[in-house]
Amino acid sequence: MRSMTASIDRLPFTGDDEADRLLVADPLALLIGFALDQQVTVQKAFSGPAELKRRLGHLDAARIAATDPARLDAVFRERPALHRFPGSMAGKVQQLAAAIAADYDNDAARIWTEARDGKDLERRLLGLPGIGEMKARSLIAILGKRLGVSLPGMAEVMPRHPTLGDVDSPDALASYQAGKRAKKAEMRAAKG
Repeated sequence: MRSMTASIDRLPFTGDDEADRLLVADPLALLIGFALDQQVTVQKAFSGPAELKRRLGHLDAARIAATDPARLDAVFRERPALHRFPGSMAGKVQQLAAAIAADYDNDAARIWTEARDGKDLERRLLGLPGIGEMKARSLIAILGKRLGVSLPGMAEVMPRHPTLGDVDSPDALASYQAGKRAKKAEMRAAKG
């Protein structure tokens, strides 16, 4: 039985109440945050959708997909830049928006509301530009643990390690980020 009952009204990822609320209110915002979540802080990545919405006046996948790439690039580069690599990320977000517009009739929520089961959800997420295995697992954790998405077989695809899906407060985010830094340092030392 499939259900979605968001028991929260925000994800505490940015420190900005409006940006945190948008991540729950708008499925495209959550996905764009994940697309931006590389080589920047969680706070920077997930505040990006709210700032992009402010700059564009909307977060509509079809309209983002149809935006002149040079214009979208300029929007991402406007100071402060939306990402450390604004040009590259503008292209990735545009590809993500195009896939949602084409494959999900411009409704990002359909990725999970129409998934048959956990494996189908995972397949759908992995089919999105800019969403690899680690991001898909974190998204699954957020959907299941924070946003009330319940699908048959969800436990089979739920990550067994800490992810952003375990973050329920600013303190939990700080702890998650410290753990992630420690793990990266450990991996570098092992290569060393």
